[in-house]
Amino acid sequence: MSDQTNATRAADILRDHRASIDRLDALLVYTLAERFKQTQAVGRLKAAHDLPPSDPAREAHQMARLEQLAREADLDPALAKKFLTFIISEVIRHHEKLQK
Repeated sequence: MSDQTNATRAADILRDHRASIDRLDALLVYTLAERFKQTQAVGRLKAAHDLPPSDPAREAHQMARLEQLAREADLDPALAKKFLTFIISEVIRHHEKLQK
């Protein structure tokens, strides 16, 4: 194969990978939006019943669960932990705002 043919083939493969990444990014955004809709409902329920905005036992359980899922998915558990830590902090922040 010529260098031009190889370059064209590589460009096609790259375009396909990027299209897959774009679809996955959309799935992540819509999934995250749905997750936050659920946590907002939890926050409203907690506020209505004067429950604390955070639940350390639940958070620890979720962290362990997510780390196990990451290992099963062949994803770096440290990355999964950073991701969930960020999400939990945002959820707690939203829950605290609802309680004011």
